[in-house]
Amino acid sequence: MTITPSSIEQVVGEPPARRRRFRFVANAKAATGLALLGVYVLFAIIGPWIAPYDPDARGTHLVAGPSAEHWFGTTHLGQDVFSQVLVGTRGVMLVGLTAGALATVLSVLIGVTAGYLGGGWDDSLSALSNVFLVMPALPLIIIVTAAAPGGGDTLVALIIGLTSWAWGARVLRAQTLSLRRRDYIEASRANGEKTWRIILFEILPNLTAIIASGFVGTVIFAVTSEITLAFIGIGTVSEWNWGTILFWAQSQQALAQGAWWWFVPAGLAIALLGTALSLINFGIDEFVSPRLRSAGKTKVKTASGRTVRMRVGFTPVLSNSPAPHTHARPIPAITTAATPVNRSSKEATP
Repeated sequence: MTITPSSIEQVVGEPPARRRRFRFVANAKAATGLALLGVYVLFAIIGPWIAPYDPDARGTHLVAGPSAEHWFGTTHLGQDVFSQVLVGTRGVMLVGLTAGALATVLSVLIGVTAGYLGGGWDDSLSALSNVFLVMPALPLIIIVTAAAPGGGDTLVALIIGLTSWAWGARVLRAQTLSLRRRDYIEASRANGEKTWRIILFEILPNLTAIIASGFVGTVIFAVTSEITLAFIGIGTVSEWNWGTILFWAQSQQALAQGAWWWFVPAGLAIALLGTALSLINFGIDEFVSPRLRSAGKTKVKTASGRTVRMRVGFTPVLSNSPAPHTHARPIPAITTAATPVNRSSKEATP
């Protein structure tokens, strides 16, 4: 049976252009993650300005619980924990986003170049990626930051970015090797398109989801590394971030004193940021993979206005009749119509 485009539009219909454009944001996981991440970025920008107290200022209320004056309580020196959490957001987000952007740029440059050019370029860049792939990033960060304690968050971000690009480069190289022999790439090359134009306009758009996922993963690693370094006392403890708050809470035995307000807010901030980045990563996976996006959840609206839920393993019945459909049913099996045979001619055949 021949299926015409009109019959397909009767059952499925063409999705609006605006819906296709904002399909990623329409995903509930991605929208929630982006909203949470936006709140963190906002606090990182305006946090030091809206903090009610100086995070280093000492007060008379020592190890005091949450109150109207101090929302998250105070430390052993009377410092306001809420102000420390707000001010510390900037350092965490600066390290995470800077390291993620640097590692993503390096992975794209090295991975896509190696995969598309091939030959000696591929061998050299792949060998460089293998070297950085086995390099222990966290011990290197500890050594460098201990040797240069005045580097601050910028030095930590640079080290994390320079040591975290190898895995993303390997993934992008593998995908580029798969794409460079596709028909549309060969057609662009036959038409005389320049190499940089083929990479920018033909290959990179097909790698956008992988690049975004790698960026999110690097940000998560950078944030956890920055907090870990501050928690174990590597680098300066005078610059506030969530790891510094946990360092002072642990060193002053906040848990033994029952001062849960000293470390719980910073821990919740870390957990919510990790949740936001994970939700964005899940949204990217569902946006890229139609199987994840439509597995038992996609709803199709027929021409009559009725909504039909599509199920995995079934195909909607499409008819070539000009009449509009009122429902769609799954096809249990594919059947073929046999050509009728004249019985009298069949019996006459020896």
